Amino acid sequence: MDLVSLAVDSGTLLDSIVGAAMAIDVGIALSHIAAGGLVGFAIGVTGVGGGSLMTPLLLLFGYAPAVAIGTDLLYAALTKTGGVVSHHKQQSIDWRIVGTLAAGSLPAAALTHLALSGGYLVSLQQSEALLTSSLGMMLILTAVMLLARNKLRASAALGKPSLIMGVIHKNRTKTTGVMGIVLGVCVTLSSVGAGAFAAAILMIIYADTKSVRIVGTDIAHAVPLTLVAGLGYLFAGQVDLALLAGLLIGSLPAIQLGAKLAHKMPERFLRGVLIVLLGSLGAGYLISGAS
Repeated sequence: MDLVSLAVDSGTLLDSIVGAAMAIDVGIALSHIAAGGLVGFAIGVTGVGGGSLMTPLLLLFGYAPAVAIGTDLLYAALTKTGGVVSHHKQQSIDWRIVGTLAAGSLPAAALTHLALSGGYLVSLQQSEALLTSSLGMMLILTAVMLLARNKLRASAALGKPSLIMGVIHKNRTKTTGVMGIVLGVCVTLSSVGAGAFAAAILMIIYADTKSVRIVGTDIAHAVPLTLVAGLGYLFAGQVDLALLAGLLIGSLPAIQLGAKLAHKMPERFLRGVLIVLLGSLGAGYLISGAS
């Protein structure tokens, strides 16, 4: 997906969002804005992607899993676009890696939607349980990666474990492509994985690359992936545009505020709380989806 197409799709989507925002109840709108502000501030302070935080919050509000995931995917695509522009100006994006990831993730996202809508993964009646279980699994994996990513990257930089890292280093492009396919499926089913989880994996595969370049590359790939995955839900009528408008209004300034105050906050403590929260929510959704 080229930048011109992405800009056109985003512009059309924003027009629809504005139209939807004109027709909602003020009280509901304020709750959406508050939710966006809360998640946006947490993103700014901790740097953790919105999917891990926003989708569980929307489920607590009573939205169906498909609507929560679809709306959050488009939210992620729109909020991360500014980050791509910023990182591109700083030349902190490896577009070769982005292309390799996207070559696997975008077709995988589209095929996952086809499989869901056709009932090939599970029956249509069981799709809600599949989405809930997928969300739970990805939340747990994200919590684990947040907890262990520094140690994992340090070990990877030393080539340890030697057997695994030796294979990865010799097959980086293939490994990255496979990672893209896995992300395409997981992000489409859960809205989680394109941010902190993907960045942690990239830091292992490309342990000799600067962190800022890994982050920029991850964000640049997350935008088209979440856009394609989100549009699949939109075309299926499973995106709440009024909700999306409120989330964006609340979160965009809150992200900036959180980023400015991050150095004054007990970031390590907050990250620990976040890890426990994500792990607990993930276990709950995993059990709920399996029952």
